[in-house]
Amino acid sequence: MSAVIGESIVDGPGLRYVVFVQGCPHRCPGCHNPGTHDPLGGYEASPDELISGFLAHASSDPLMGGVTISGGEPLAQARELLLFAARVREFGSNLWIYTGYTIEEIAERSDPDEIALAGCADALVDGRFVQSLRTLETPFKGSSNQRVIEDPARVLAGLVTLRSGR
Repeated sequence: MSAVIGESIVDGPGLRYVVFVQGCPHRCPGCHNPGTHDPLGGYEASPDELISGFLAHASSDPLMGGVTISGGEPLAQARELLLFAARVREFGSNLWIYTGYTIEEIAERSDPDEIALAGCADALVDGRFVQSLRTLETPFKGSSNQRVIEDPARVLAGLVTLRSGR
């Protein structure tokens, strides 16, 4: 992990518990989290520790809207994050995941852990940050090429086709 933020209003809708993972293969120029790029940085945290932290925040704040997993690149630690994501969903919490991969790249990579983690999310914010496309006009995205994909499991299963230009 790189950091855990107990209360954020910029990483998805409502008040959110945010887990920033350490390590990112994309290393996008202009990234707002460059300290998360080095895979050797950060610290270790178990899924149980992350869940305990989330539950402590959620139980003490009725406005807690859900959990966001960001980075770094969450899919680089998909297997390790699966248990945490599944537990978040068991508690009925909303889950957002930010990834530098597009959903099409996730499907093409065919990694079962990456597909399962992306599929756990209520919303997947996909695509690399592109400095020349930086925007403050759209909520929850850093650049206009990124997409907020609701119900990514249906997209990954081929049940929904994305329109271009989203």
